[in-house]
Amino acid sequence: MKERASAMGNITIVGGGASGLMAAATAAAAGAEVTLIEQNNRVGKKLLSTGNGRCNYTNLRQELSCYHSENPSFPWGIVSQFGASETVAFFRELGIQPKSREGYLYPNSDQASSVLDVLRMECARLQVKVRTDCRCTDIRPGKTGFRLKTSSGMVPAGQVILASGSFASVTAESGDSGYTLAKRLGHRIVPVVPALVQLKCREDFYKSISGVRVMGEVAVYADGACIGRDRGEIQLTGYGISGIPVFQVSGAAAAALHERKSVKAVLDFMPELEWEAFLAFLKERINTRPEKTLEEFFVGLFPKKLWDLWIRLSRIPRSQRAGDLNDGQIEKLAGLIRRFETQVTGTNPFSQAQVCRGGIDTRDVNPKTLESRLVPGLYFAGEILDVDGLCGGYNLQWAWSSGHVSGKEAAHAEA
Repeated sequence: MKERASAMGNITIVGGGASGLMAAATAAAAGAEVTLIEQNNRVGKKLLSTGNGRCNYTNLRQELSCYHSENPSFPWGIVSQFGASETVAFFRELGIQPKSREGYLYPNSDQASSVLDVLRMECARLQVKVRTDCRCTDIRPGKTGFRLKTSSGMVPAGQVILASGSFASVTAESGDSGYTLAKRLGHRIVPVVPALVQLKCREDFYKSISGVRVMGEVAVYADGACIGRDRGEIQLTGYGISGIPVFQVSGAAAAALHERKSVKAVLDFMPELEWEAFLAFLKERINTRPEKTLEEFFVGLFPKKLWDLWIRLSRIPRSQRAGDLNDGQIEKLAGLIRRFETQVTGTNPFSQAQVCRGGIDTRDVNPKTLESRLVPGLYFAGEILDVDGLCGGYNLQWAWSSGHVSGKEAAHAEA
């Protein structure tokens, strides 16, 4: 009885990543007694690798389309409560001076460790109890509060915030227990697939173009319908395609593959020109130096590995003079450059994904408070929910927003 009574005055947070740390700091600042349990030997490991170690911790451009969920309006209802301006103010107070790169915000130190360090210092200042090497294996609701079964023994709690991350965490197994715990308590799980990840393709020519980086556009189609499109630097690898524009559409591709749909990517290596304007551009280039061979024609326009592949696929002799190309051959080359189709067969594994698509079905969660509709006193934050954002600081913004809202609401429930 004494243990249960003491539990009524505290919040236990499962998961010491970005959302868990934000939830801990927010709840403790509101006056709650907070315990944070983390299965790794230190908190915030994944945070250290964000933004290539520089931590793109939010983005000044914020709108509903920056976030994805099976319940499209759900993420924005949380982000609008604690958005980019609140995030900047919060971290500025903790000592992080923001640096903007076209709206992408980084700490002025350009070190992800700075963001983690100030969160750890704030939790220490607010007397958050942090227990590392502590894995939660069961959450047991009671008439008053909860009992958490962990690798370090039973932990009582008045309120629980489940912020244990996803399969895309630094350690491959770290997200599994969170989904399992939620499912045991009756929550539905939207199928979890890698997102912000490279795409594997079927064709055998990729080894010949591996290492090429080129500006362009990628569009992804599932059973013939376009499900995503983005522009930027495309990276060609030995197994398929990568780069930020590929990352941006990869979640949709992975979900379609999970549904056993036929998925293809269409690459456009000069998207800034309309089709007719591009054909006119090619013909003008031909007329300028009609004596050049087809092989010489592409020099200075595209990377050699790419045009070498296009010539092979076109089956036009390399030695053919550009001036002798007929309209059909020009159209064929233009199609390879502007409508380059490739069959997507899969994604790289969860360990190489920055985040996941899918997670706890948000229909089971209060859209204003992040409290479970099924288990009163249980809250969620971060990647464990069916919410993922675009590359560019949006997934961390979701962590800060959901961590703040869940921490605030759990603390108010405790009061």
